[in-house]
Amino acid sequence: MNDILSLGRRLGLGRLWLEIYHRPLGRLRNAYLQGGPFAMRETERQRREMEAAARELPPLPQPDSDSPLCVHVLTGKRFWYQTAFCIYSLAQSAGCPIRVEIYDDGSLDPAHLALLGRLGPALRIHAQKEAIDRLDTVLPRDRFPTLRALWQSYPHIRKLTDIHAGTDGWKLVIDSDLLFFRRPQVLIDWMRSPDRPLHGVDCVESYGYSRSLMEELSGAEIPPLVNVGLCGLRSEAIDWDELEIWCNTLIAREKASYFLEQALVAMIVARSPARTVAPAMDYVTMPDESEVRAPHGVMHHYVAESKRWYFTRGWRHALNSRATQTPPSVSEL
Repeated sequence: MNDILSLGRRLGLGRLWLEIYHRPLGRLRNAYLQGGPFAMRETERQRREMEAAARELPPLPQPDSDSPLCVHVLTGKRFWYQTAFCIYSLAQSAGCPIRVEIYDDGSLDPAHLALLGRLGPALRIHAQKEAIDRLDTVLPRDRFPTLRALWQSYPHIRKLTDIHAGTDGWKLVIDSDLLFFRRPQVLIDWMRSPDRPLHGVDCVESYGYSRSLMEELSGAEIPPLVNVGLCGLRSEAIDWDELEIWCNTLIAREKASYFLEQALVAMIVARSPARTVAPAMDYVTMPDESEVRAPHGVMHHYVAESKRWYFTRGWRHALNSRATQTPPSVSEL
């Protein structure tokens, strides 16, 4: 009993409750959703097969240096192979060369840089130091203490800061855990002529903050189900002073949230008079097993328990698919 009380004093009662109850319960729930320990072992085996297959992907088609078809991806050593499959499947399904700007989250070592470099000149890697030097100029710590603290503790914020801060132009930022199966005409049209923000549709609304607070800060009605697995924004239109205030206020009044970046994007796009929304029926967030077995969507975004199907089935479909072998989706006819 004394040991428990001592641990409670060191960690705080809230953190103690997290350690002895919430985290174990979360692990049990995750094991159940992933099919149990035997299924999880099989999923891990096939995840390793996916990583091995990523080492053998052929180079991407080489685009023109001024091609407007360009995507931006933040990645690291834990996700390099997912990034590789994502952009490979995108290039295959698009049926035309795509430029790819990769941003190192600080964990890419020379071996992983070389593995990504195998994909050829269509891909350019930005070292994290490049982002830090830029942030020190445009988001200095004394003026943006909350954003810079979040940069250290909350890597998701780097999808905004490292890609957009101090730059200009429209950029389509995509997550690594996407796979494409058919020509993504909505994305191609947007990249060719962007004039409004673009985002995906979530399977359940996940902002981490109350709508009332988000709307109070943004002064606009928050759109439903914004998902940032696909996120097109105009870099110079982001008001970083405002984002500093938003982050500080959201955290002070309703605590930190894993979904902070998604909440910020929802607040940004709420201000826009028009948006491009990737149709949920084609750009599927958290596909179920039947959809992964026989993909009908243009794209899958593998979040939460759909990771199981991503590692056991999804990447194999992407490896074998070709845009010329699959018909367009209903919404893109």
